[in-house]
Amino acid sequence: MTTIRRLGIYGGTFDPIHFGHLAIVEEARWYCNLDRVLIVPAAAQPLKAGHLAAAHHRLAMVQLACADNPALSPSTIELDRPPPSYTVDTLRICREQYGTDTELYLIIGADAAAELPAWREPHQIARLAQLVVVKRPGYTLDLPALLAAVPPLHNRITMIDGPQLAISSTDLRQRLATGRPVRYQLPDAVYTYIQHHHLYQTEDSHT
Repeated sequence: MTTIRRLGIYGGTFDPIHFGHLAIVEEARWYCNLDRVLIVPAAAQPLKAGHLAAAHHRLAMVQLACADNPALSPSTIELDRPPPSYTVDTLRICREQYGTDTELYLIIGADAAAELPAWREPHQIARLAQLVVVKRPGYTLDLPALLAAVPPLHNRITMIDGPQLAISSTDLRQRLATGRPVRYQLPDAVYTYIQHHHLYQTEDSHT
């Protein structure tokens, strides 16, 4: 079994997963010298509205998107427990599974980082994992305000410029619903899966 000294955790709805997500993960993996990154689809995020695609579809798309990168590991850690999906619980499970010898790195976008004080047990999140914040196009994080709200983050936060691809799952869903092109914005295998299962087009996307 390969020893994992630095483990990244990147969660989200992934509804659907796209190249913006994958570029963020790869940048963080390289910048922080991570041995592996868990890609964790949420069962239900407390601060987001309901998902359009069912959990098994979102997981399948993540698996397809990660298939050609051995450093990325799709994880059912949040789908295997009742929602909502609290990050602090995910980090605790990772700590139990991988042990104290593994350093955890929570990868999030700058917009999500700004909401961290509203998450469940933000101070404990900061104690369990290093925070890797990837800048987002057109968004500036008020870092002093974040550190003031969550003091344990001092010396435990890394800011990364990242590729800043302006791709969003919301826009992709709208494009798919109206027949506009999405090619080159998400992996071909994911697009093929979406077409095969008629996702984001009808009520059938829930099943």
